[in-house]
Amino acid sequence: MLYGVLVVGITLIVGLAGSAPADADFVAIGKVDQSAVTVNNVTAHDGVVSGEIVNHSSREIRDVELLLRHMWRWHNEFRPGNSDPGTASYHTVDGIIPPGESARFTVKDQSRQTARSDGQFQTTVSVAGFTKIIRNPSGG
Repeated sequence: MLYGVLVVGITLIVGLAGSAPADADFVAIGKVDQSAVTVNNVTAHDGVVSGEIVNHSSREIRDVELLLRHMWRWHNEFRPGNSDPGTASYHTVDGIIPPGESARFTVKDQSRQTARSDGQFQTTVSVAGFTKIIRNPSGG
C-alpha cells in the first residue's frame, strides 16, 4: 500500500514539473555575477543619486537592485567622532535592459545627510542583484 502511494506521488510530482506552458519565459535566479551588470558615471548631489546601469551579459535583465552606501569619511580618521552618520539603502530599478545596452537611473534618496564640519559623505553604488530573462527557444 505504501509503495503504491509513493509511486503515485512521484508520478504526480514529475508530471506537474514537466507541464510548464510552452510559451513561458524562464527567470534565472542565482549568485550575482558582478561582471555581468555594472554601474557607471555615478553622481550624488542634494539627495539625488544618478548613473548608468550597463548589461554586459548575453541575456536581457530586469529589476536591477542597487545598493547605495553613503559612507562617512572623518577629517581626522585617527580620532573619529562618536556617531557615524553613514547609511545604506536598496533601490530597485524597473525596466528591461537588453544585452549590451545601458539604462540611466535616478534615485531620490530619502536618507538624511546632515551638513557637518567633521567630515564628508562618500557615496558608492553597486549592483546587489538583478533578474536575468531567459526566453523560450520556441520564440513564444
